[in-house]
Amino acid sequence: MKNPGAVAPVETSILNVAAYQFVTLDSLPERRAELQRLCAEGDLRGTILLSPEGINLFIAGIPGAVRNFIDTLRKDPVFADLETKDSYSGKQPFRRMLVRLKREIIAFGVESIRPQERTSPKLPAKQLRKWLDEGRPIRMLDVRNDYEVELGTFRGAEQLHIGHFRDFPRAIEQFSQPANDQPIVMFCTGGIRCEKAGPLMEQAGFSEVYQLDGGILKYFEECGGEHYDGSCFVFDGRVALDSDLKPTGDLLCFACQAVLSPEDVSSDRFLMGKHCPNCYQDPEESHRQQLAERQQRIRAVGAEQPGMQPYDNIREIFVPRRLSGMPLIDFLHAWHPSTGRDQWSQWLGEERITFQRRAVSADLRVKEGQGFEHHMPDTVEPEINPDVILLHEDQSLVVVDKPAPLPVHPSGRFNRNTLSYILGQAYPNEKLRVAHRLDANTTGVVLLCRKYHPAKFVQPQFSNHQVDKRYVARVHGHPAWQQIRCEASISPHPAEVGARVVDSDGQVACTELKVLQLFPDQTALISAIPITGRTNQIRVHLWHLGHSVVGDPLYLPDHQHGLVQTLSVGQRPMCLHAASLTLVHPDTKLRATFEAPLPAWTTS
Repeated sequence: MKNPGAVAPVETSILNVAAYQFVTLDSLPERRAELQRLCAEGDLRGTILLSPEGINLFIAGIPGAVRNFIDTLRKDPVFADLETKDSYSGKQPFRRMLVRLKREIIAFGVESIRPQERTSPKLPAKQLRKWLDEGRPIRMLDVRNDYEVELGTFRGAEQLHIGHFRDFPRAIEQFSQPANDQPIVMFCTGGIRCEKAGPLMEQAGFSEVYQLDGGILKYFEECGGEHYDGSCFVFDGRVALDSDLKPTGDLLCFACQAVLSPEDVSSDRFLMGKHCPNCYQDPEESHRQQLAERQQRIRAVGAEQPGMQPYDNIREIFVPRRLSGMPLIDFLHAWHPSTGRDQWSQWLGEERITFQRRAVSADLRVKEGQGFEHHMPDTVEPEINPDVILLHEDQSLVVVDKPAPLPVHPSGRFNRNTLSYILGQAYPNEKLRVAHRLDANTTGVVLLCRKYHPAKFVQPQFSNHQVDKRYVARVHGHPAWQQIRCEASISPHPAEVGARVVDSDGQVACTELKVLQLFPDQTALISAIPITGRTNQIRVHLWHLGHSVVGDPLYLPDHQHGLVQTLSVGQRPMCLHAASLTLVHPDTKLRATFEAPLPAWTTS
């Protein structure tokens, strides 16, 4: 008996139409504009796909408006034979109207298959019903995706276990030939996928292949639900239709696209728009997985040593207020004295220092905020230790354990081989903001903010000395003191090679130091808590007290200065480590502590 589902029930008001036609089309932009106009006039919603191979549409609206649209479409000779599959619903299943131009109206990726020229024989729905009633030996093949098959299919039908129709060509290679020349009857939702699947199966050597004309929806309309178990997935807000072509009430998970039963929706593992029982993951396990994936990305970027591949580097140099008014050569030397005045003069002569891409003279008086470009062609940066360890990540903060040698910011010989560049590549489309600094040779905790507002909350805590920082250092000699508070002022300006010195007229600095352990090799393990935050503060204070940090290339024993700032990979490490950092978290407004594991040199 014919299913009455295509007749509009009294209580419903929305006509849903699905249709497709394989036909060679041209003038696609013009056709698209005309269809958009017609849909707007009828207040229709849904999706229409246009391609050189034809049209595929799913539209819904007031019945009269939908019929007027279809009648108008059929006036075009190429669509004169367009057949529709109709159903009704109590509300509009689409949120908007889209008319799109595509390469294919159903993605398949096999150019030799052209349904507008040839398809497999179509088997009418009533004929299939007759065959099934008679028990005729046939093989039913469901060509739909796994999640569609789960909702319902013909009894005894085989499936290919595919997640997308593009996977069909490969899946059919594993499909066995039918025994005793049994015919194969393929089916899908509305028939469009079978238009391409059938010819491909014939090319693969299957001799008798039919496609169910109009698909499952046409079968429901003409034959009801006989020989079919379950419902049929549809690609609109109704999600699934029963054999009377009425919505079943199932929902769709926005995250994994699984169809959800009322039991699924009532589960405590269902959260609208986020997850369902099928894709739910324990929050802690999910977070661990995200951290592992991010760590892998950081490791991959760092392993490339991005600065060691020759590239053209243009570094911007901005004039701070304290250096405004100087001749350019004096400013450059004061801005980065370790480079050397002669080197800056040479670069000026080679026109590698420019302003707005124009050459400038060495005696130009610089102004506050003025920006110069330093051109460095074929830049190759020194090797670094890229083993950055991700300690913590949340929506606002990223915390890492920085290795050494690795500069935090671009400076001197380093630009891409820096922590900020590596993390920038590992966090694409984000602008991470480093909240504080560590020397290139110092290891340990570095905190970065992922967004502007967390940075605005965190940065003042560092500026106002509200962050508790604890370092450990291994120093030369056994201190005569067990605990001391060093308050030696430090010059704000670097001396030769960038070293800072104790200066009674300098900036106030304070570090609390405590002996943790004495070693037989006449070294000691020290806890250092910086109360203020001056450049090189801990290193300068320990050097001033006669206990320079082991491995420090700049602040040497006996109050001597070295000739380099940054160690090379393979050299003995500088034994200074940022062990922990405590501050008020921008989200919870509670104090949070982040710790980095202690290096091996702290115990042996």
